Amino acid sequence: MARVGLREWLALAPVIASGRLARYNGAEGGPLARFEAAFSNQFGVKHTLTTSNGTGALIAALVAAGIGPGDEVLVPAYTWIATAAAPLAVGAVPVIVDIDATLTISPNDILRKITPNTKAIIPVHMANKVCEMDTIMGIARKHRLLVIEDACQAVGVSYKGRRVGTIGDLGAFSFNQFKNISIGEGGAVVTNNDEYFARARMYHDVGAVFRGHLDNANMPLIPGVNLKASQIQGAMLNVQLKKLDPMIGRMRRRYDIMSSILLKSRHLQIGPHNDLPNAAGMHVLFDTPDEAVAFAREHKRGVQRIYDSSRHIFSFWQPILQQSVVHPRMNPYDWAAREIEYEPNMCAASLDILKRTCRISLGENYPMPLMRYLTRRMVGPAATDIGHLVPNTSYRNS
Repeated sequence: MARVGLREWLALAPVIASGRLARYNGAEGGPLARFEAAFSNQFGVKHTLTTSNGTGALIAALVAAGIGPGDEVLVPAYTWIATAAAPLAVGAVPVIVDIDATLTISPNDILRKITPNTKAIIPVHMANKVCEMDTIMGIARKHRLLVIEDACQAVGVSYKGRRVGTIGDLGAFSFNQFKNISIGEGGAVVTNNDEYFARARMYHDVGAVFRGHLDNANMPLIPGVNLKASQIQGAMLNVQLKKLDPMIGRMRRRYDIMSSILLKSRHLQIGPHNDLPNAAGMHVLFDTPDEAVAFAREHKRGVQRIYDSSRHIFSFWQPILQQSVVHPRMNPYDWAAREIEYEPNMCAASLDILKRTCRISLGENYPMPLMRYLTRRMVGPAATDIGHLVPNTSYRNS
């Protein structure tokens, strides 16, 4: 995750001194506008809209794309619960799809889960591991589906030369405390589509009807909510954006160095990656859950068995599994064209992978000698054969 320090603190002073803290308060050309222009330029996308948080970005993206009641949205079994909750916020229903050993949504299971009611796919680039976007985009175009990338956990990471979040029809980012850009809370929607951008902007600002300066691409006005970011967030974002690519570079270098050390192990299998030359997230796979538990227990610093981070696993999303709703007359499941059922073991392949997998921190904010030392400890002194094990790509579309 990104660090926050003196430069962010200094960037806040002129904003506070100006007294113009709100997005629309005579500060339209302020820090937020500068950030959006810089982000669009750096990420190679036409439109960027800053939001109050990543969940709001996902919801605004779905509204922008016209997703609503009766629609089914495919989401992965391994992600933060917001990915599944966002479709419900617009009246659609999430359909949970297995992941594969890359820890991202399985293209094969996407094909199995598509129905005549499917309208969108939300591939999640989880923990800096990128989805197989070429295949996903091919499926989406063949079946006339929208793709809304959830790049909240992979801000700045690339897939085959393109930033994740900019490949689909829309992308959503998070800038909360645990992300690659960190300002406590914040988010963004990006798109190259003028109409999607106009709708997202109107939805994120309930007062959009009064913003005569907004060009809404001849779109009819829609009532919105309040997902606006503040100029204080914009000031911090401008500092954080400059730190992003150097940090991604550190992650890439650590991946290469640490993976070369781990390849010496006779018992560790480095998890596959959908774009290995750009890998910025690392995990290891074991044959059994017990091996993963033992490995995480032995190497507590920087290692976590993924299944133990229950908040990111579908089987622990009780409000989703129980189909809880904010009001019985606003029940998206009643609007669905077919009965949607969930149960804790429905994505057995995902549960099996997650129970046998440990995530390894790349320690991008720690000295490389320390990360080498910790990685060598994972390998152990007895491991000398490096020829028998290479990063496994056979799982990619399993």
